[in-house]
Amino acid sequence: MVPRGFPYDDLQSFLSALEAAGELRRVTVPVDPTLEISEVVTRTVRAGGPALLFERPTRGEMPVAINLFGTEKRMAMALGVESLDEIGDRIGSLIKPELPVGWSGIREGIGKALQLKSLPPKKVKAAPCQEVVLKGDDVDLGRLPGLQVWPGDGGIFHNFGLTHTKHPETGKRNLGLYRLQQHSKNTLGMHWQIHKDSTAHHAVAERRGERLPVAVAIGCDPVVCYAASAPLPSDIDEYLFAGFLRGERVEMVDCLSVPLQVPAHAQIVLEGFLEPGERHPEGPFGDHTGFYTPVEPFPVLHVETMTMRKKPIYHSIITAKPPQEDHGLGKATERIFLPLLRMLIPDIVDYDMPAAGVFHNCVIVSIRKRYPKHAQKIMNAIWGAHLMSLTKLIVVVDEDCDVHDYADVAFRAFGNVDYDRDLLLTQGPVDHLDHASYQQFWGGKAGIDATRKLPSEGYSRGWPEEMAMSSEVVALVDKRWKEYGI
Repeated sequence: MVPRGFPYDDLQSFLSALEAAGELRRVTVPVDPTLEISEVVTRTVRAGGPALLFERPTRGEMPVAINLFGTEKRMAMALGVESLDEIGDRIGSLIKPELPVGWSGIREGIGKALQLKSLPPKKVKAAPCQEVVLKGDDVDLGRLPGLQVWPGDGGIFHNFGLTHTKHPETGKRNLGLYRLQQHSKNTLGMHWQIHKDSTAHHAVAERRGERLPVAVAIGCDPVVCYAASAPLPSDIDEYLFAGFLRGERVEMVDCLSVPLQVPAHAQIVLEGFLEPGERHPEGPFGDHTGFYTPVEPFPVLHVETMTMRKKPIYHSIITAKPPQEDHGLGKATERIFLPLLRMLIPDIVDYDMPAAGVFHNCVIVSIRKRYPKHAQKIMNAIWGAHLMSLTKLIVVVDEDCDVHDYADVAFRAFGNVDYDRDLLLTQGPVDHLDHASYQQFWGGKAGIDATRKLPSEGYSRGWPEEMAMSSEVVALVDKRWKEYGI
């Protein structure tokens, strides 16, 4: 059942839906965006608490909305479903089995699903996000209640700015979610990691000696917010994907000073350019890994125009050691992309990306094992699947293991493994933020085969039978349970 009011036109309508469902609390006392908001939010997230609207931040000119996606329930509300698996099921039902296997099949699968439910963006001439227009010297990022989340952070950061760029040669649009460090009243550091599409756009612009136009939208509707975080192939438009998720076209408006379009119902839009060759030290930043990322040189956005609603709400997110709000976003990606991963690797039954592993560091996979070293094949296939290539640890279990039951997974991984034969070690790319790799961007990876062993794999002892109570006794005890007085 789709929640009442979906699709949400904007951030305000989503906040209203959360409040009506008892999933939003208003904080009416003054709270400091430097560290204090972060501590309040972190405690709230770890208690399984609600979304928060800080109505009186002591810095900036607008309320702060945060922890909107911190639980699976709120993430499902954001996407208009009762369960996150519903969207994956929709995609799976649209993809035909005759599509080719391989990464090209993933692209074709997503493309086919979107074409069958094609809802491209809709251009509008006037938009709420342009009710207030500030240009030149009037641009002042200090109007925004950007956060300093951790004591060692290099300053104020804007953590949920949806960044728009276009490939300078093909014109292909990209929408990404990157942190933005506030350097001055009109400049931002663009933390574009090496594997991201916007980094490729910037590299082409620099090669051509051209400025790269950029538009950052803050406070978009929840579906667009999720689409910006989704690991889509570069040739799949995020706004087409958002339209598919919403069941309704996303309204877009032309920017005023750059040749880009942004969501018409965003709260704030920052428009500007990157100068070729310009870099500025960015960081340190307390990231979702639980550690500070070091200072590195990154491009600088010169904001020439700032537009906003008359009464905007600023949207942000806290980055911290798990559990944190990004759990909801990561879990949505896990469930939505399951049928696409199955199309690439049909033997996968289910998978789980634990929040404690910051999602990409560890993947637990269950398979229908059919032949020797089947688990190792699955490991290598996952490492070849787009951004799954950044996974550092893969644990493969049999199909009767619930991958979301970490106790059952640990029982298999601790007890079903001979590490002389069942451990696969290799090297490959790792996340830009990975602090454990001895070389930045690449490092060691491991795969653990925790499946039952086959004679054809050299296991000659005869795999033992796992203990299980008889169904008759289970039924008897169920019937008499109250008699025991336990």
